[in-house]
Amino acid sequence: MRLLVTGGSGFIGTNLVQSSLEKGVEVLNLDWNPPLKASHRPWWRKWDILDRQATDRHLAEFRPTHLVHLAARTDTDVQDDLDAYRQNHEGTAMLLEALKAATGIERLIITSTQFVCEAGYQPKDDQDYKPFTLYGESKRLCELATRKADLDCVWSIIRPTTIWGPWSLRYRDVLFKVMRKGLYFHPGKGKVIRSYGYVGNVVWQIERILAAPAETVHGKVFYVGDHPMDLRVWVEAISKGLVGRPVRYIPTWMVRGLAFGGDVLKAVGVPFPITSGRFRSMTSDYITPMDRTVATLGEAPYSLEEGVEAMVHWYDTESAAATAPMLIDPRHDKAPDPA
Repeated sequence: MRLLVTGGSGFIGTNLVQSSLEKGVEVLNLDWNPPLKASHRPWWRKWDILDRQATDRHLAEFRPTHLVHLAARTDTDVQDDLDAYRQNHEGTAMLLEALKAATGIERLIITSTQFVCEAGYQPKDDQDYKPFTLYGESKRLCELATRKADLDCVWSIIRPTTIWGPWSLRYRDVLFKVMRKGLYFHPGKGKVIRSYGYVGNVVWQIERILAAPAETVHGKVFYVGDHPMDLRVWVEAISKGLVGRPVRYIPTWMVRGLAFGGDVLKAVGVPFPITSGRFRSMTSDYITPMDRTVATLGEAPYSLEEGVEAMVHWYDTESAAATAPMLIDPRHDKAPDPA
């Protein structure tokens, strides 16, 4: 296998590249940012997904047999201009055209998101969508482009749930920092079911899709992550692993008030750990269907406790050196030069 990973400098990509290197797989990471993990730099090439000539050149030089497409803009900050996410839908369409012109591609995984359907909406089939952000809409367009591409290779689409684990700078910079300072409070004790996923299990699922019999994965959509769980179970496990004590709970109305204050601070450029968006995430069910994933790929190998142990170890030993990736807005930015 010769594995090409687009977006291999991101959170999931870093874990996938590391797993590939440990298994002796020939791997190449194409990304506009340098790797989060410095030791991955020899396997990285700077790349802009909207540069078709560069894509053709890298495909011809590396000659991949397998490709996992993770490169994307993944925030939900822009709500009034789909062009802010051009690298997602237009970039993916350009990549698909390049793959049709290339030779030797056997397997392809295109990464979408659970956000192609809003919280509480259970899709009737793989092409039943209800996105609620422009990010989700851009990924819906990615899925449609993949189906229309008429590819010769075996292809699958994955929809990551809320993924956590080593190399997640979001958790490093927000949740972990707040917990270590003793400032984390959970809103109420109501049961909230969320679809979370330990990144080690997601990488395992990706690798299983790449190796599975073609007839079991071709043209299929797989949610990747773990079984939906009570959010309190996850938060308590993180707190136990990180600070060795249970989570403190405060009334929901009080957290809602703090979230409103956080919105005001965010509007003037002052970071705050809780906003209305984060509050909704902590108090609303978001359940994704995992039945097909488990039936096709099997049960993922890592437990919640094993994942927490690995993430806390990374946080204490490696996380400080990781630099947050540069966000590229295709409306006016260019990919940075290698540093």
